[in-house]
Amino acid sequence: MAILWPAFLMAGVVEMVVFAMVDPQDLHWVGGAPVTLSDSAIYSLAFFFFWAAFVAAGIMMAALIRPPATDQP
Repeated sequence: MAILWPAFLMAGVVEMVVFAMVDPQDLHWVGGAPVTLSDSAIYSLAFFFFWAAFVAAGIMMAALIRPPATDQP
């Protein structure tokens, strides 16, 4: 839970910043075809993508700050 809630909040902040500058109806796929999803579907998918990215970053950070195991008595 110590990783999920901060990631959830940051995903919300990043989504607000991104979609303040990008209109979902102006998005296109890599080949140039327009994205035919509704605005709410684009917002939802983007939020879950951002959330997953922040969760992955939090998990990596938690793994890297763990103190090394010592075998000394």
